[in-house]
Amino acid sequence: MTDMDCAWAALGGDPALLPRVSTVVREGVPAARLPVRELARACVGVCALAAAELGARRAGLAEVPRVRVDDGAVGTAFVSERHLLVDGRAPVTFAPLSRFWRTADGWVRTHANYPHHRGRLLAALGVAEGVCDPVAAVGSALAERASLEVEEAVYAAGGLAVALRTPEEWAAHGQAAAVRRRPLVEWKRLDGVSASHARVLGPLAEGPLSPAAGVRVLDLTRVIAGPVATRTLALLGADVLRVDPPGMPELLDQHTDTGFGKRSVTLDLAVRADRRVFEDLLAEADVVVTGYRPGALERFALTPDALAVRRPGLVVAQLSAWGRTGPWAGRRGFDSLVQVATGIAAAEGSIRMPGALPVQALDHGTGYLLAAAVLRALTDRTEESGARLVRLSLARTAAWLTDGIEHGPGGLEVCGGPEAWLAERDSRLGRLRYALPPVSFEGGPGDWSRPPGPWGADEAVWR
Repeated sequence: MTDMDCAWAALGGDPALLPRVSTVVREGVPAARLPVRELARACVGVCALAAAELGARRAGLAEVPRVRVDDGAVGTAFVSERHLLVDGRAPVTFAPLSRFWRTADGWVRTHANYPHHRGRLLAALGVAEGVCDPVAAVGSALAERASLEVEEAVYAAGGLAVALRTPEEWAAHGQAAAVRRRPLVEWKRLDGVSASHARVLGPLAEGPLSPAAGVRVLDLTRVIAGPVATRTLALLGADVLRVDPPGMPELLDQHTDTGFGKRSVTLDLAVRADRRVFEDLLAEADVVVTGYRPGALERFALTPDALAVRRPGLVVAQLSAWGRTGPWAGRRGFDSLVQVATGIAAAEGSIRMPGALPVQALDHGTGYLLAAAVLRALTDRTEESGARLVRLSLARTAAWLTDGIEHGPGGLEVCGGPEAWLAERDSRLGRLRYALPPVSFEGGPGDWSRPPGPWGADEAVWR
């Protein structure tokens, strides 16, 4: 079974549709030890196929449009955050304290891109916030401590640090066992919830085939994986409204890169007036996508069952770093940290230094899989009413990647320049250079209908 077959089966797709997908192979890409290129092709390919399937269903087409997966487009999109320019300015990606560090017995990787995570890391290590050289101070503090001790101390303080593990060490961890017990894509019908008042999606209008046209998506995700999923749904015609708490602004360049096609609002769900606005939005939503760690939204009664009761027929899509069961289920995590824990950084590194995948493949790959799962749930809902739940995690995608090592190496960068898959346009944020979407099928859209705007600057209403 190929990676594409595996991903499509995980989505519950009809295997008879797989021949509709063709791949444009680009040679000369730098090699990685793990089959990143195969994973990326599969994730984008099944997302495009799910979009084509839903579009054919809604447009009444006799057959599903053909899908084209181009290595150049995929490779460019999987590093979209690096290609972004705003008025010619290159993006800021990782902060100085987000990196690998030597410890007394090995390595840890930290994530401190957000100010609150930076502060908690410093506090856990006993480093003063105003120290003149924080990199040197953190390095000195970590060099005297054991990796696992650092991992636990920083986590206890609310920060993010993960000890480097080999694939064998991760396989012996309780979280690895919990992750491997789950499928790549978890599906669940939210039984017992009436769908009599679910909104029916009408036929598509003339023009580019936009399978998600008229679909209303509440986007409660942050960072890369979830926003990539909802950015893809926006490409396909969905009205995507990203909702953030007002006290937690997203990183500017990250928000810009993943904000194409969307609108952005801030609502404090702990404030009664804002909660009423959110409930009004939910009452007309078709999809809710969440990317917060398990349990973080439960105090707002945003569990799948509770959401489906309030909005019959809803598709609930949940994304997490480590999965929803196991000893690490409640922990925060990011692509770079999951690579370190699951043995990927050890496999891609050397005796001297841990390594990393050439792209943030767990984020981007899981993002396209999440979008595909939403599209397949919407298609499934056209056949049988009712609410749907889909769940994915970065750690489960990592297990899929490491299981595929027998397929051989496959890097993912565009050889000779990515210009063919980049575009420019004006926006409220300035002149943007950005990566075009890799999701491509006959008659489908080639670009987003609108550029990103400032964080939290839009009205909390559906179009």
